[in-house]
Amino acid sequence: MRLTSNTAFAAIVVMLIPAAIQSARGQSEGSQAIEGGGVFAPGWTGKIDANEEKSGQTLKSAKLTQEGAALHVTTGPATAYWNPANKATGNYTVKATFNEPKYMNRNDHPHPYGIFIAGNDLGTAQQSYLYCAAYGNGTFIVRGFGPDAFQMNGRRPEANAAVHKAAGPGEPVSQEIAMSVKGDRVECSINGTVVAGYDKSALVTAGKLKSTDGVYGIRFSHNTDATVTGLSMTKN
Repeated sequence: MRLTSNTAFAAIVVMLIPAAIQSARGQSEGSQAIEGGGVFAPGWTGKIDANEEKSGQTLKSAKLTQEGAALHVTTGPATAYWNPANKATGNYTVKATFNEPKYMNRNDHPHPYGIFIAGNDLGTAQQSYLYCAAYGNGTFIVRGFGPDAFQMNGRRPEANAAVHKAAGPGEPVSQEIAMSVKGDRVECSINGTVVAGYDKSALVTAGKLKSTDGVYGIRFSHNTDATVTGLSMTKN
């Protein structure tokens, strides 16, 4: 009986090892710097996350190019990109379509990308902005910097049926993401469905946003590869 129990225990351990290795890889995955990186879209600039800077990465460790009507982003370190001329005030909606041609092309687990609004003091240590980003596995996050990182919908990605799922690694997936300021509310919509909303007073406060007015742009997590089309702002 003891031999049978020991054998069963050993079998379970062997089965768990691959999952443990995969989990460790996901937790420790570092940013893979891009060769020939930098910002190659006229009028645009960017900033990588502070923790990425501490590890020796720079803005040239990621890449932004203009390809016709599309912006093509390949990271590298987690990066926010913006054109300083793109500003929104009052009530507005910023939207864009994100296309990941090969899901998880540069990583072994889902990484997000999306829109940010309310950018102030961008490019400095005191920058603040709010972003909504989608993953190709049907989840999303709403987070920001003020200047320290903060989470609005929890520490883990939140599932929502509106967020598209890729058929599998290497398959295409797209998301239309919009962020709106409407009176005292700020909302994120993905593929036409409001997935999150917050009172402005919960966002414009100490340690978060300076204002909901500001520059808008795009944000990509580390080790991602996707294009952005139709980035635009309309007044509500």
